[in-house]
Amino acid sequence: MTDLRRAPVDEVLVRVETALGMQLDRATVVRKRRSVGARTGRGTWVRIERRGLDRIGVQGGDGTPSAEALRGIAKPAWLAGVAWRDEAEPVMWRADETELLPSTPAGSAVVAEEPRLPPRWWSELSASLDALAGQRTNRIATPDTETITQELVTRTIRRVFPGVDATVREWCPAHADLNWANVTAPEFCVFDWEDWGMAPRGLDAATLWAASLAVPELADRVRVERSGDFASRDGKLMTLFVAAKILGPHAHPEDPRREAARAVAERVVKELQAD
Repeated sequence: MTDLRRAPVDEVLVRVETALGMQLDRATVVRKRRSVGARTGRGTWVRIERRGLDRIGVQGGDGTPSAEALRGIAKPAWLAGVAWRDEAEPVMWRADETELLPSTPAGSAVVAEEPRLPPRWWSELSASLDALAGQRTNRIATPDTETITQELVTRTIRRVFPGVDATVREWCPAHADLNWANVTAPEFCVFDWEDWGMAPRGLDAATLWAASLAVPELADRVRVERSGDFASRDGKLMTLFVAAKILGPHAHPEDPRREAARAVAERVVKELQAD
């Protein structure tokens, strides 16, 4: 799999500049495994993603522009976009131009130390997640670029927690990649909407919790702030869903989150069995 942190991207950047009629500030380029971002000369941000056609699904690759229809959520506005199929590989490239973020990302995807967050930040996080969950879409979320279905939920959970009834009861819109690299602080907003869509209730809360497990106080705070999600049956299933990725056969054996994930997951399994 191509890693954009190492692969040459100059031709891609030039193509995006031509298509969108702007210049990218090369000094601000941020390279991730499957995306590249940079500030533009007109005071906006462009994110360029490389995604295999097999990972696009029936909803297409237009997560960021389609999220513009969502209301009541702190996020940068979408302004323009361009997409094309790679000439050599079964891959789609997509570039989206948005407003600049109001603050810097709160941390890396999985944090090792607690970010400094004012009380207002937590209330704005919950307000945005509540507003998102109250809306509807025909999109299906793609956490880790994989379309989430009942079959995927059951398979992922039972691979690590056999015997659990993983039937989902409530589906609602989710960001589907809610980690500390996709939220800003001290002013809150959530960005990178490529994977959003319908998902089991509690996916976002559980994803942020999993990204916080190396900092126990932070993980506990996430559970407190989103207690309604975690107390629900589907929130418990999503706790197991994300924990299974940390504890499963393909997980990193030295992941510092393993012990905490296992302790919570074992308690949640007992709660589900007692219901």
